[in-house]
Amino acid sequence: MSVNLAPPTAAEVLSKAAPSKARGRNAAFDRARSFVILLVLIHHSVIPYTYYGHTDRQSFLGFDGLVTFNDSFMMVAMFLLSGLFTWPSLQRKGVAAFLRGRWLRLGLPFAVGATILMPIAYYAVALRNSGEGFGAYLVKTVTVGPWESGPIWFLAVLLAFDMLAVVVYRVAPGMVEAIGRLSIASCNRPALAFWALLAASVVVYVPLDLYFGIGRWFTLGPLAIQADRILLYALYFFVGVGIGSVPSHLGLLSEDGELARRWPAWLLATVVTFVGLIGLIYYKREFLGDPDNPPPWWDTAHAFFFACFSASQTLNLLALFLKFESRGRSILDSLRESSFGIFLIHYLPLLWLQYALFGHALAPAMQETAILKALIVFVLTLAMSWAATGALRKIPGVAQVL
Repeated sequence: MSVNLAPPTAAEVLSKAAPSKARGRNAAFDRARSFVILLVLIHHSVIPYTYYGHTDRQSFLGFDGLVTFNDSFMMVAMFLLSGLFTWPSLQRKGVAAFLRGRWLRLGLPFAVGATILMPIAYYAVALRNSGEGFGAYLVKTVTVGPWESGPIWFLAVLLAFDMLAVVVYRVAPGMVEAIGRLSIASCNRPALAFWALLAASVVVYVPLDLYFGIGRWFTLGPLAIQADRILLYALYFFVGVGIGSVPSHLGLLSEDGELARRWPAWLLATVVTFVGLIGLIYYKREFLGDPDNPPPWWDTAHAFFFACFSASQTLNLLALFLKFESRGRSILDSLRESSFGIFLIHYLPLLWLQYALFGHALAPAMQETAILKALIVFVLTLAMSWAATGALRKIPGVAQVL
């Protein structure tokens, strides 16, 4: 009698599992996505009023901590959330229909944003810096550059990852199945997923960060991506694809799984790694002779804590939403249908609002002015981009994109 010692495929595991719940859309994931998009708006609203590297005359040191917090996990979480529905969509629609949908949903908005929305948005910056006419600015943008794409670089990169997922689907589906098996195994042992994600984050991020440094971007026209985060973003996207390849109630992101039950552990990991990250930044600013050229040990430690915080906070975010935002009603539900449009549109009103407020003192104290400006920009940006999205979605066909 022969014994098969090979690990079961995800399909074999699923075939033996009792279908206690139908595969469906989990409200926690939609609410988490809406929450992250709100963080994106907050992030962009406060950047000009940060203490280090601020562009307005007023600043608030607390915004630096907020920017560090958001920048260190926000986009990896968006890539993971975006990957969750990729595999089921490929299986349901097939390759051709899936790609058509992705080009319509991501490629078309990116093209419109890069050629219309972002040039108009960034003209506010050009007007403040040089005062040149819009025509001259537009010609310079297209012919000389930089051709800024703002936050919508995410759409182009996500589209590229979706096309790569199609290749994997055709030639190496076992890669995704392996992640699916780990997700199933992690349902009751989430530490497996935590340590695997943390280790993989360190491996793919630290070497690139040490080689390229912080802040370097690869650009081609309006296409752009942070050089040191290419593999980190790809990792989180395909982790999302793998987790989404199995029904959520069987895997890591089960509403009744241990990830949600043990949310205090991931919250603690987030706090510890973020304190380490902030401590390194404080040390660089206060104790290093040349903060702009830190020693190699500091770069290595910073990259390590950045990767660890990305993993910790991403799982923490998912655990908190699975625990507290997976049932009933939520204030975030009203954003579900409009969140993508808000993300696409928001940079246009945001930059012009910041331009209108530039240099004005709204309160006696500098910090109070910075807080007021950021609050005004955030509230009006959210209201304007939300209203614009609602109006556009009433146009026949536009709702399929926005």
